[in-house]
Amino acid sequence: MNGPVEPFKIKMIEHVKIPSEKRRKEAIREAGFNTFLLYSDDVFIDLLTDSGTTAMSDNQWAGMMLGDEAYAGSKNFYNLEKAIQDVLGYKYVVPTHQGRGAEHLMYGHLTNPGQIVPRNMYFTTSKAHVELAGGTMLDVIIDDAHDPENENPFKGDVDFKKLQNLIDEYGPDKIAFVNVEMNVNMAGGQPVSMKNLRELREFCNDYNFKIIFDATRSSENAYFIREQEKGYENTPIIDILREMMSYSDGCIYSSKKDCMVNIGGFLATHSKDIFDYTRGMVVLFEGLHTYGGMAGRDMEAVARGLREGAEYEYLKYRINQVRYLGDLFVKVNIPIVKPIGGHAVFVNALKFLHHLSRDQWPAQTLSAAIYEDSAVRTMERGAVSKGRDKDTGENIFPPLELVRFTIPRRVYTNTHMEYIAESIARLYEKRDTIHGLKMVFEPKHLRFFQARFEKL
Repeated sequence: MNGPVEPFKIKMIEHVKIPSEKRRKEAIREAGFNTFLLYSDDVFIDLLTDSGTTAMSDNQWAGMMLGDEAYAGSKNFYNLEKAIQDVLGYKYVVPTHQGRGAEHLMYGHLTNPGQIVPRNMYFTTSKAHVELAGGTMLDVIIDDAHDPENENPFKGDVDFKKLQNLIDEYGPDKIAFVNVEMNVNMAGGQPVSMKNLRELREFCNDYNFKIIFDATRSSENAYFIREQEKGYENTPIIDILREMMSYSDGCIYSSKKDCMVNIGGFLATHSKDIFDYTRGMVVLFEGLHTYGGMAGRDMEAVARGLREGAEYEYLKYRINQVRYLGDLFVKVNIPIVKPIGGHAVFVNALKFLHHLSRDQWPAQTLSAAIYEDSAVRTMERGAVSKGRDKDTGENIFPPLELVRFTIPRRVYTNTHMEYIAESIARLYEKRDTIHGLKMVFEPKHLRFFQARFEKL
């Protein structure tokens, strides 16, 4: 047996095709060598993101038929609220159209101009929402996370010495809150240990700091805790999740990942104060507090998907399919981030395209080259994503310059994984012939979505 066995049957298919080599070259040039700007019809295997790209279950589709589209008091909201209370343990829930809507409400409420938000490695939209509120997001992740070869099983952990240094430098009053991401995306999908979360809660209690989780991939993080942290070997995933969330004051959640839906999000909290404020503001920016920008049918799909996404057998398959692709890469010497994370395999573009300088955008270059070779769409997670220093305007070149091969949930088979590995191995053999890029258009915010490039 080559890969993990799927714990589901396929009931419906979508036809896809491989564009010709001529069309692939035309398409990536028309897109400005930015895979976000490709037409989906020109993509054979789409690994751009796992956000909203899930194949929903028959149970979720059945729930969609039970959508209560009342403007106020939809029964689907109360089903969603109950699912979040049962699975995550939070008392209060505010629905939003997707995760960044929750970030806008939560981070905008808690951040004042001039304040600092320590986080275990930034994420693009999170950093942007803190900056829009006048704050600055600074990384306090352990050093191991910046080393692609380091195999620490919990590279997402917070470094308490770094956190203390920020407190000493800026003062406790300048800390807006402490932000922790589960399965840290920009570090390669790396989990946070329960021990670290517990100790962080004790640390923050001493300063009366709030802890807000980006719990978007918390179910996958819980799987890693069960698999790799002593004392949790046979613990139900929901029990692990509830303990994790008990160490926070609240969370933001993009339902488009671990809830296995195509749209939706929410924020949840143990704090009545946070709830009262964000519940009031959601009406201004998203919709009434019992739908928050989602249709009733979508809330029902989220409620059912949250429960399904916390099932151990599903998570075991999910994590091991990602590992299967990563192991295929390792067999042909592709440099990847280790250990293999929860939602994607991350290729080290600095090693893959060692002949390119940082200002030739190696990860962006590699992502474009992968598409041109095989019609597989990936995305850059490096300097283009990091952006510019908000004070100096200079490009920031982070230690990690990665290409993310993100696996949508329940969409592709192991044969697709093998096709991807064969294509990347073929490209690796001719890597020295790949030329870098120059940026010719740059939007003000979140440039990786819309920037355009030309070949050097």
